[in-house]
Amino acid sequence: MATQLVMGASGFLGSHVTRLLVERGEPVRVFLRETSSTRGIDDLDVERVYGEITDLEAVRKAMADVDDVFYCVVDTRSWLRDPAPLFRTNVEALSGVLEVAVEVGLHRFVFTSSITTVARNTDRQATEEDPHNWLRKGGAYVRSRVEAEELVLACARDRGLPAVVMCVSNTYGAGDHQPTPHGSLVKAASRGKLRWYIRGAASEVVGIRSAAEALVLAASHGRVGERYIVSERYLSMRDLHDVAAVEGGFPPVRVGVPYSVMYAAGFVGDVLARVLRRDVPLNRSSVRLMKIYTPVDHSKAVRELGWEPATTPDEIREAVAFYNSTVRTRP
Repeated sequence: MATQLVMGASGFLGSHVTRLLVERGEPVRVFLRETSSTRGIDDLDVERVYGEITDLEAVRKAMADVDDVFYCVVDTRSWLRDPAPLFRTNVEALSGVLEVAVEVGLHRFVFTSSITTVARNTDRQATEEDPHNWLRKGGAYVRSRVEAEELVLACARDRGLPAVVMCVSNTYGAGDHQPTPHGSLVKAASRGKLRWYIRGAASEVVGIRSAAEALVLAASHGRVGERYIVSERYLSMRDLHDVAAVEGGFPPVRVGVPYSVMYAAGFVGDVLARVLRRDVPLNRSSVRLMKIYTPVDHSKAVRELGWEPATTPDEIREAVAFYNSTVRTRP
């Protein structure tokens, strides 16, 4: 049985892809940095290869004799004052990885892209076929993600890389050890520490296990050079955090902050970043991403991959149980 390689296996999605492959009985190799936290995969029997994605010899060693590569590496820091690190990781380093992938020959290169590369539509749900139409509004992070996806698709089209692109929305569920920025809000809501929500803020969401299943299915059923939306539903921030609060035993959050107030706070964050010369997570770009998304259509993944996503609120409840269990077991 051929080996499966997960790059970025220490991350939230990468760890779940790794776990699912192991559960299926696949031999799995993971590519990690020496400094990566591996709490999400420490209980799994996998082969480990260490290195940086910019070290092409290390990448070549990791890809040797593998069947499929699941690429789950991304820098998501949309708030950075200097966007250069975003492009170094999301675009420039990826370019080198793609060179190796073409060279070694693979069955599938499953690339984790983002819902930020999907178009915005106000009259109907957006699909994979709609051209991206909000690049100027998205900031450097979105530009880096769009450029990365274009690199992968060009490599599939022009150089024969058997790549499949997965446009994954915000993921929720158990095993969010970091936690992710959006997971940290669920964690706070589940502990009664989130006192307000942003009016009008909403996004596409998907359970982490469902997202991992979509990637694994893409290796077997995904069509080369195609994009697949991996998102289960469009959910308001208020409803999302209410699910977490109630599951944690607290009343729903009822104080709504106008989006205009949050945008003003983002402007203040931009000013502070310039004055203090350090990154401030709350800025206009990060606030804009809280409300910019519109509903999307995931039927292509259902139809072509055989994907059957679980109900995201159920996986949010699993996330709450996970966060609570980490509190109880802490020494």
